[in-house]
Amino acid sequence: MKKIILFIILINITTVFPQVFSSNHAQGFFIAFAVGPRVPVSSFSNSSDLGYGLNVEVSYTNDAYLPVFVYGKIGFDQFPGSQQFYEVTDYSNYSTSALPVSLGVRYFFPPLVENVVLFMPIVEASFDYTYFQKLNQFKLASGKSNYLENISKLGFTAGAGLSMFMLEIVASYHYVQTNQFISVDLRVRLPLYISL
Repeated sequence: MKKIILFIILINITTVFPQVFSSNHAQGFFIAFAVGPRVPVSSFSNSSDLGYGLNVEVSYTNDAYLPVFVYGKIGFDQFPGSQQFYEVTDYSNYSTSALPVSLGVRYFFPPLVENVVLFMPIVEASFDYTYFQKLNQFKLASGKSNYLENISKLGFTAGAGLSMFMLEIVASYHYVQTNQFISVDLRVRLPLYISL
């Protein structure tokens, strides 16, 4: 089922943007690497503490769509359990690992500063498919059995930040039911292929 959902998403992207890969435009493919903290919010913050995450992204644009970029991203996020959660429950260890896969668009606004380095505000939004693995370990006195929980969820992300194009800092809100969090990523972008 998961493979079918990803296949449908990829087919829809290629039908919505078929002209994106036309060869009569100046175009570019870019790869980006990002890392940063993850702050659980809402009900997720009751059981989880400050986490971390990293991701790899491939983006595309051409001169017909600039300043809009289409991107695909895969990442890894890790959230440890909170000490307060352990104190009021039978848990001795609780952690959440997430593997998000995202398809989205990014918009670059005109530069705020153009002298030495370009400082451009950016906004981005994506549709996300996330695979979660939750470790549930209980105190010996509880009599409960430990187990791993595997869950797949759909969600979305919206973010904004500042870009120098090769270096970006972006804050994003990630909505996944019962697993909402805010991320702040430092991202380094490199060109993979540019055709003029």
